Amino acid sequence: MTRTVNGPSSDFNFAQHLIATNAGRSSKTALIDDLGSVTYGQMSEQIRRFAAGLQALGLKREERVLLLMHDSSDWVVAFLGSLYAGVVPVAVNTLLTAEDYAFMLSNSRAQAALVSGALLPTLHKALDLVKTEVRQVVISRPTTDLAKGQFNMADLVAQNKPVVPAQTLADEPAFWLYSSGSTGKPKGTVHSQGNLYWTGELYGKGVLDLQECDTVFSAAKLFFAYGLGNALTFPLSVGATVVLMAERPTPQATFKRMLAHQPTVFYGAPTGYGGMLASPDLPAKSQVALRLCSSAGEALPRDIAERWTQHFGCEIIDGIGSTEMLHVFLSNRPGDVRYGTTGKAVPGYEVQLRNEDGSVVTGHNEIGDLYIQGPSSALMYWNNREKSRDTFQGVWTKSGDKYTRDPDGYYTYAGRNDDMLKVSGIYVSPFEVESTLVQHPAVLEAAVIGKEDVDGLTKTKAFIVLKPGHSLTQDEVKAFVKERLAPYKYPRFIDFVAELPKTATGKIQRFRLRELEKNSA
Repeated sequence: MTRTVNGPSSDFNFAQHLIATNAGRSSKTALIDDLGSVTYGQMSEQIRRFAAGLQALGLKREERVLLLMHDSSDWVVAFLGSLYAGVVPVAVNTLLTAEDYAFMLSNSRAQAALVSGALLPTLHKALDLVKTEVRQVVISRPTTDLAKGQFNMADLVAQNKPVVPAQTLADEPAFWLYSSGSTGKPKGTVHSQGNLYWTGELYGKGVLDLQECDTVFSAAKLFFAYGLGNALTFPLSVGATVVLMAERPTPQATFKRMLAHQPTVFYGAPTGYGGMLASPDLPAKSQVALRLCSSAGEALPRDIAERWTQHFGCEIIDGIGSTEMLHVFLSNRPGDVRYGTTGKAVPGYEVQLRNEDGSVVTGHNEIGDLYIQGPSSALMYWNNREKSRDTFQGVWTKSGDKYTRDPDGYYTYAGRNDDMLKVSGIYVSPFEVESTLVQHPAVLEAAVIGKEDVDGLTKTKAFIVLKPGHSLTQDEVKAFVKERLAPYKYPRFIDFVAELPKTATGKIQRFRLRELEKNSA
């Protein structure tokens, strides 16, 4: 049965929407982080007091504030408190350099910065690198004495009385996310108040079917569009409990939370699932409470998905989303999982495959550029009209991904536009070769790029990370792939490496491998 989803009213404040939704759950645990837990009633109070604190600092409607915090209850309060006040949080990756933050501060013209105490030294370096408009720095859980212009977030909450929400609009700019940079320089992606509502309704409720009784845990961090939905928008829209983790999502750190808090829903990325399956500390099925797992960030190899399900008896629903669409728009669904594919369009979204000339691909198993139509599309890239016009084309959003569609209507990932290779005049999907490589029992991870041979023709090159204690020769790798794929697809060049360059969300940065290859030529 198709769900009927009503949109938000034209006057809409997402933070206030969550507060109203959970008004009857004041004593229920909303957030669990490394330092303790927060109930829905406490969270509501803190959001409204933090909004008042921002106003007391002189921050105005639509002004930007940099949000540079590790995942914690403070991150949630800072983000929602900003939305509540009509101030625009710019949520950024916590693993970047001072130079990256200097660019983002300048690009966003942030008037203040909200920062974890542990990240304060890096923020100071960024502020020293470029002239910014930052007037105040609000520190979460500070580890040093406060300097001039610095404020303790806990004091800001305690010293200000709750205020009423800003009268924002559903289509009003509410927050920014910077694109994760898998293909180069990040872009400030502007999202509205209503976009959060739509992803919660269409994917959080419509696909995940999250319930108040669920406890959720996301390895993907809150600054990432995927993590923001996983650990804030979706669970808080239904009154579920969220487990937050400040540290990096290593297998050991992830298992610790799975065992301690017994989440029923887990969100990860393919790299993380592979690492956990390879870990000697992998818990038994009987030790966890998982009912459903989700994957995004990069297409999920069939082998990893099948081994996970065999071990835990729990499906992984692989999907694809983007910073531009805010969350997953194409996905497998519980009870309708076809591993090796990305499933079908999430109800409420429409997808198209297009040829290079812009015509719609009508045949089956033909590679085309993926376009999406749906209500959660970003408004624009900040101060980047050329890229905005190229990506946001009327009601359609260009994803930058290539896909095929089989006769049953399931979509299969074929790579990024700039990652696709033409070998012998035929498109080769790096992901297809990578998925084959990781089926070898000695291979942990693999990434494939194009490399010109001595004749100037493009051939595939594989960068391979082996599992601890394993070894392989190049000839063994080539023979393994030749047995499974068309002959022109096997990697002619192979490098065994200790690790692959990735974004903080686990997405392989093939452009960095291309740069490395170019510099070593």
